[in-house]
Amino acid sequence: METISNILFWISNGLLVPVVVLLLLFFFRALLLAASFLSEFYRRKSIHEQVSFVESGNRDVVVNGLDSLAEKNEADSNSLYVKALKTLSANQSNAAYCERVVANYEVEAAKELSSSRMLVKLGPMLGLMGTLIPMGPALVGLATGDISSMAYNMQVAFATTVVGMVIAAIGVTTLQVRQRWFAHELNNLEYVRRLICEEEQAL
Repeated sequence: METISNILFWISNGLLVPVVVLLLLFFFRALLLAASFLSEFYRRKSIHEQVSFVESGNRDVVVNGLDSLAEKNEADSNSLYVKALKTLSANQSNAAYCERVVANYEVEAAKELSSSRMLVKLGPMLGLMGTLIPMGPALVGLATGDISSMAYNMQVAFATTVVGMVIAAIGVTTLQVRQRWFAHELNNLEYVRRLICEEEQAL
């Protein structure tokens, strides 16, 4: 039994460095995600001003707005939302394809959220691993009277916990806000699809 315990102890200690390295990588990734999130926030304000016609209940207003949008060639056209609107406008007579466009948007939106979801799940997991692994050596140091070793390991344990929680906080914040964005846009796309594609098919 002692041999098995020693093997587990060695494996656990060997995982500390990879866990800390991964935590640092995810922390920098979380910072990049936060920066891109802020950039996306201001970009979306401009996009939604351009496509405010989508909120109209008048089919002619929506159709004219889509036609005007299709003629523009701006940087905002790289947005998934704008691309989907343009595709719906170009395929009004094909109801099945319009439905596929909306479904594809939902898939792409889920892919866009994958980074935030990964941070939410892996941040706390790595933080907890980084907390528990040094606790063993810290307890050994306490038992042998090596206070400096215990203090160092406790410092590592607390630091990894904090970094893991910061990663998770950024992931949760960006995930919740972006989920609301995509849900609102998906609702608008479904509305536009029913308004222009199904009515066009009926005609």
